[in-house]
Amino acid sequence: MIEGIGIDVVDIERFAQSLLRTPALADRLFTSREKIHPPSSLAARFAAKEALAKALNAGKGLPWLDAEVINTESGKPVFLFRGIIADLVDGAEVHLSLSHDAGIASAIVIVERNP
Repeated sequence: MIEGIGIDVVDIERFAQSLLRTPALADRLFTSREKIHPPSSLAARFAAKEALAKALNAGKGLPWLDAEVINTESGKPVFLFRGIIADLVDGAEVHLSLSHDAGIASAIVIVERNP
């Protein structure tokens, strides 16, 4: 059963400028493994975390570092959860799709629980 769906879009250039203007922002939003990615991928990862918050109906204040976007060997993006977000997800299956093209990064998250 689908529990929640979230979507988010990010202007890549605007996001990259925010990271340049406020260097500490990357440390608040991304794990060390995430920070190695280029701005377009970081924008998509930020969109993923925003979409996750929407899918969980969690509102503001989630600890961004508790949801890390990693890639499987095939390149598929998946979440790695810890802390508060792991407790919120609590065994649910979380589907993630990322895209970045034409200056826009986007993410869709579906949270699914089996009865």
